[in-house]
Amino acid sequence: MSLLPQYIHIINPKLKHIYLTFDNEGNLVIKSPKVSQRKIEQLLLKKSSWINNSREKIQQKKGRSLDFSKNPECYFLGQTYPFTLTQHSKKRVKLNFDGEKFTLFYHTYDERLFQIHFDRFYKNQAQKHIPAHVESWAEKMNLSPADIRFRKTKRQWGSCSGKNVLSFNTMMMKLPHDVIEYIIIHELAHIKHKHHQKDFWQLVEQHLPDYKRQVKELKTYMT
Repeated sequence: MSLLPQYIHIINPKLKHIYLTFDNEGNLVIKSPKVSQRKIEQLLLKKSSWINNSREKIQQKKGRSLDFSKNPECYFLGQTYPFTLTQHSKKRVKLNFDGEKFTLFYHTYDERLFQIHFDRFYKNQAQKHIPAHVESWAEKMNLSPADIRFRKTKRQWGSCSGKNVLSFNTMMMKLPHDVIEYIIIHELAHIKHKHHQKDFWQLVEQHLPDYKRQVKELKTYMT
């Protein structure tokens, strides 16, 4: 008998069908109306090849969420850096990046708190570097965003509201410089074109002729 994969099941009575997806940690998520366990198991068996292939692709993506128990490498501006946890006597957590490695000093092991400090690092870096690049490209493209905002999101690298407010995912600081530039140009282009039709992509290409290469690279990273 085949072993069924582990999954998270979210029941939503408003749904008409069963949907399979993965979260950022590579966990299989099933969203469905109220259905029998047998129906779920039948679907898992039917989709087993797709599930295995999709999980493998996710596990190969760069910039995934940190697993602090494994002392993973950290991504910053497209480069990987060693990361170590160091226990110290002070009752506070401190994250240090010296340009060669990340070191997180802690008193009590708390992964939730560790993640907060990494999220804060990426947000601070985004707020420090992105606005100047947005201003530079906005001038070149003759476009004016109403505001620039930063937050950590799970689905989008950036967005442009109907009122031309640009929002950027703070995790974009894991990406290479040229890919970050692409995201900025992409969102600025939405000020003029609120769609992804031909005119939009022509504007992007006008300012970034090799944008397709950046799109390809972007797809290798986990949002």
